[in-house]
Amino acid sequence: MAGDKTAIRASALLSWYDRHHRDLPWRISPAMAKRGVTPDPYHIWMSEVMLQQTTVAAVKAYFAKFTQRWPTVRDLADAPNEDVMAAWAGLGYYARARNLKKCAEAVAFEHGGVFPDTEEGLRALPGIGDYTSAAVAAIAFNRPAAVMDGNVERVISRLYAIDAPLPGSKPQMKARVAELTPQDRPGDFAQAMMDLGATICTPRRPACALCPFNDVCIALATDEPERFPVKAAKKAKPVRLGAAFIAVDRDGRLLLRKRLETGLLGGMTEVPTTAWTSRIDGETGTEAAPFVADWQAAGSISHVFTHFELRLSIFRAGPLDAPEGDHGFWVPVTELDGEALPTVMKKAIAAAIPTAFPTLKG
Repeated sequence: MAGDKTAIRASALLSWYDRHHRDLPWRISPAMAKRGVTPDPYHIWMSEVMLQQTTVAAVKAYFAKFTQRWPTVRDLADAPNEDVMAAWAGLGYYARARNLKKCAEAVAFEHGGVFPDTEEGLRALPGIGDYTSAAVAAIAFNRPAAVMDGNVERVISRLYAIDAPLPGSKPQMKARVAELTPQDRPGDFAQAMMDLGATICTPRRPACALCPFNDVCIALATDEPERFPVKAAKKAKPVRLGAAFIAVDRDGRLLLRKRLETGLLGGMTEVPTTAWTSRIDGETGTEAAPFVADWQAAGSISHVFTHFELRLSIFRAGPLDAPEGDHGFWVPVTELDGEALPTVMKKAIAAAIPTAFPTLKG
């Protein structure tokens, strides 16, 4: 009987998905699949990496930019690192961009440009963990893998009224997803679960009357779906301090430098800053400036990272004669869009030069 109920639930969701799926640029719709069109593993992999901790709305433009500029995994593997980091700038969590490049190189040079078609094979690639390997195996290769992102966690936690708080309840939730995943159309099932969480089983005011699972949802039966998923109490994020220095020469060029390849924002471009990290404060005054100049206070900005909040005091100098010495490299302010500047650095620049990135606020 349990197997029959699982099949009914899967088929009900797939029927809903056939009618109400989201149209996404990397997705093969059910109608296309019926005509024999198959997903491009390169597109599925790239979209899944980009979607980690980022919204679909934010990813669409980046996905289009990457696939137009690098149409195949070999093209991405051959691209200069700095070009990939510059194209990724603004999408956040920059270790993903570094891993994207490493994974592309592994697929292109060690696997003949062909992605492995199993969870195990995918997980062996650089930067691919349990979630991404399951998602690509299911969606790109129709493997019956248990795919669980934040949307699926919400659906499952409500279906079964799972009281144990996240993240400790993840294994229990994944076991439930595995039970529900059908052998037939597991890729569509995975995408249907994601769509259900994104459009119907939303964090606030879920549209339960429209849900294909509303007759079996325990949370709905007890009239408290918004209580799930249960989450452990959040710890307050520590605040770190530092300073950033905006130097502009007489030719309208801004001083930039490249961060080390490893660590936070590794390989990205920055303005000179003090030695702050996620664990320690940096200096906050002009005594730590990259060179002697008439540094003037230009306000402050804050930026929230995953594990801490950063507050930077901003100082500006210029127009000035470019000082001697190896302080970095100079780029026209009008050409900053071509640099791999993370959002925190764009905020720092905008505090001193509002016209550089007029839509940003500190």
